[in-house]
Amino acid sequence: MGKIKLTINNRVVEAEEGQTVLEVARENGIHIPTLCYLKDLTGTGACRVCQVEIEGARTLCAACVYPVREGLVVKTHSVRALEARKNVVELIVSNHSKDCLSCIRNTNCELQRLCQELGVREDAYAGNKTPSTFDEVSPGIVRDTSKCVLCGRCVAACKKIQGLGVLGFMDRGFKTKVGPVYDRSFNDVNCMQCGQCINVCPVGALHEKEEIHDVINAINDPHKHVIVQTAPAVRASLGEEFGMPIGTRVTGKMAAALKMMGFDRVYDTNFAADLTIMEEGYEFIHRVKEDGVLPMITSCSPGWVNYVETQYPEILDHLSSCKSPHMMFGAMAKSYYAKQQRLDPKDIYVVSVMPCVAKKGEKEREQMINNGMKDVDAVITTRELGKMIKMFGINFKDLADDQFDQDFFGEYSGAGVIFGASGGVMEAALRTVADVLTNQDIEEIEYQQVRGVEGLKEATLNIGDLEVKVAVAQSMSVARPLLEDIKKGTSPYHFIEIMGCPGGCVNGGGQSYINALVRNSGFNYKLARAKALYDEDESLPVRKSHKNKQIQELYDNFLGAPNSHLAHELLHTTYSKREKYPDKD
Repeated sequence: MGKIKLTINNRVVEAEEGQTVLEVARENGIHIPTLCYLKDLTGTGACRVCQVEIEGARTLCAACVYPVREGLVVKTHSVRALEARKNVVELIVSNHSKDCLSCIRNTNCELQRLCQELGVREDAYAGNKTPSTFDEVSPGIVRDTSKCVLCGRCVAACKKIQGLGVLGFMDRGFKTKVGPVYDRSFNDVNCMQCGQCINVCPVGALHEKEEIHDVINAINDPHKHVIVQTAPAVRASLGEEFGMPIGTRVTGKMAAALKMMGFDRVYDTNFAADLTIMEEGYEFIHRVKEDGVLPMITSCSPGWVNYVETQYPEILDHLSSCKSPHMMFGAMAKSYYAKQQRLDPKDIYVVSVMPCVAKKGEKEREQMINNGMKDVDAVITTRELGKMIKMFGINFKDLADDQFDQDFFGEYSGAGVIFGASGGVMEAALRTVADVLTNQDIEEIEYQQVRGVEGLKEATLNIGDLEVKVAVAQSMSVARPLLEDIKKGTSPYHFIEIMGCPGGCVNGGGQSYINALVRNSGFNYKLARAKALYDEDESLPVRKSHKNKQIQELYDNFLGAPNSHLAHELLHTTYSKREKYPDKD
C-alpha cells in the first residue's frame, strides 16, 4: 500500500491507501463520534453517527467505511455534520427506553455519553415505540430490546469471535430487532453463554442475570455460613469499577472489601485452580501412559463446554473430566470443610465471584448437584461485585491491603493465578506434569511458547524422554480448526487448552466493561490484565500447584490421591450431547 495525502479540517495529513476517514482522523488526534463501530469487529456505517462532510459528495458520508484517496477534502465538524449526528442520536433516543436511572448501564452507557457529547437533552421526536422483547429465561444473559440501538455489535461478536451466529437482525423497517433465531430465548438456541455479546453492547440491551440480592440475603441470614471465593482474573479487572487503570492488580483490596461485607470466609479460587491442576495433570499423565483418548482438552471454561456439547458432541471423550476450579472449591467446601468445621453442608452457602457469565449456568448443571445440594449456590460477575462494594459504602481505592483467610483453602501457587490468562491452564499443568514425569524439581517453569492473548499458540516440548505437543486456543473461531482435526482423527497434539473468551478469563463476559473509545484506540486491555496475573505469579514463593502445602494436606487427610475414587466422586463430572435448538415444549 502506498502513501497518499488528504486534507482534514484544513490540515494536510498523510495516510495509507485502504484506510478509512475515521482511522486517519483518529491517527491525527481528531475525534469523530461513533456508536456501531468497533475496531476489528464492525465497520458497516449502520448507525450514521460518524457522518462527515466530503468535498464534492452530495450527501454526508459515514467515516468508518469511507476510504481515503489522494486529494480528499474532509470536514469532520462542519455545521452540517454536527446537526446530522445530533439528529441521528435524537432519532435513536426517540425509540429507546428512558428508564436510565434503573438501567444496569446507567453512567456507563455509550448512548448517554453520545447524548452529552452532542447536546441531546430532550425528546425531539414523539411517536410509537417498537414493541420490545424481554428475555431472562437463560441462566446467564438477559435481553431487553427496548434498549437495543440496532448497532449490530453483538451480531458481529457472536459470528466473528465465536463463529456461531446465534444473534441476527429480524423483521424490517420500524419492526427491526436483534435477537436469537425466530426471536427465541437464549435458552432455546445453541448459545454458549460466553457473554461476549454483553461486553460489546453499548447500552443495557444485553446484560448478565444479577444475583446480588441473593448474596446479600444469604450474608444476612443467621442460619447460613457464607463462603466467598474469587477467580484469578477478577483481581486484574475489579479496580476498573472504581476508576483505576486497566490491569491494576487489586488482590489485597479485594480481600479487604469482601471481609468488610460480612462473608464468613473469604478465599481465593486459586487454591482450587491448584487442585484442578493436580486432578487434570494426573489425568493427562494417565491417558499418556495407558493409551487413553488423546488429545486431552481442558474443561475449565463452561462456555467452551456448552459449545462442544452442542457443536461437536462426537469429541466429548477428549475433554478432561475435571470440574472447573470454582465448582471443585464448592464441592470441597460442602464436604471436607464442612466436616472439619462440623457444619451441616446444607447450611453452607458458596458464592463465586467470576469473570464469566457462563458460570451462572454451570452451577445449575445436574452434574454439579450432589445429595440435593449445588456445589456453588451463587455466581456474581466482576461487575456485580463492584456494585455490591459500592452498595456497602466501602471506599475501595483507599482500602489497605488484606489477605484471604489462610485456613484450609488459603494457600495458592503462582500456577493457580495464571489460570485467568489464555495459556495459563496449560502452563500451570506443564509445571506439574514435567516434575511428575521426570521426578525432578525443574527450575525452568515459564512456558513462554503458550503465552499470549491473541490467536493460536502451538509448542512441542521435551519432557524427559517424552515429546509432548500442545496447543492453546481462545474463542471458538480460533479453536474450530483444532476441533475439526480431532473429529477427522488427524490432530497431532497430546494436550489442548481451549477457553471460550478471546484472551481467556481476563476478557470474560463478566469482566468490567471496556468502552468503545478504549477498544478503538488500539490499547491491548487483554494483555494489560494478563500482565497483572503473571506479575503476581512471579511474586509468589510457590509457583507449582503440587507444592501447595494445603493441597498436599487435602490429599493426605481426605482425598487420598489425585484421581482417587473420592476425588472422582467430588471433583470430576460428565458431559453429554445437547440439542442446538431444544424443543421449547
